[in-house]
Amino acid sequence: MKGPIQSLEVTYLIHATEDAGKLERAVSTLLGSSAEPELDPLEGHFGNRIVRVRLHLTGEDASSALASVLKSMHPGLKKEILSDISAHLDEHNALFLRLDKQKLVAGSTAIGSGDAVRLKVKPRLFLVKGSAPKFYEQLIKSS
Repeated sequence: MKGPIQSLEVTYLIHATEDAGKLERAVSTLLGSSAEPELDPLEGHFGNRIVRVRLHLTGEDASSALASVLKSMHPGLKKEILSDISAHLDEHNALFLRLDKQKLVAGSTAIGSGDAVRLKVKPRLFLVKGSAPKFYEQLIKSS
């Protein structure tokens, strides 16, 4: 049977001063997946090289990747997310999380802002019975 998640999209930027390999390994470890990312080369304001990285997982791959992300989170972080879960949701019941990129490379998971690893989680809508916050609360607490 397919899992509760329809898709998981992960996006982040790699700046010229960052070690792309370390960041890609950290994200791959976080997701428990070796999926090939889409790379989009960009140019910064002062001509510096930036690469936009996008991973799009669907079905069982998305569900297992989200489970891996949730298992990597400290209980205090889960509690922090759950305390204001509605702020992380859009009108289509997608969950948005921003993880601190530097802490991720260092081996821990924390909420980040600014230059972060962004996760967009789309649920299987027929499984969101009642309210999306309760659906995600149950998903997060069961991990």
